[in-house]
Amino acid sequence: MTLSSQVGLRPEPFGALAYHFDTRRLVFLKSPGLVALVESLSQFASADEAIAAADAAHTPSSYQSALTSLEESGVVCVR
Repeated sequence: MTLSSQVGLRPEPFGALAYHFDTRRLVFLKSPGLVALVESLSQFASADEAIAAADAAHTPSSYQSALTSLEESGVVCVR
């Protein structure tokens, strides 16, 4: 998984806004930890590895469901 090339992230105090340039859809990433995870996806072979690395940094394990939602909305995509 990786951040879609059609998506721009704008940092915000609560996390970030993700804007999809094709669909014009705006998605809220509601935690800085989730933003860090999404930005780091391209550094790992799989989303599970990225989540495991994030868990080592004491982040919630609910990120798998968040990534599924982000994939459905086109914010992240399978490489």
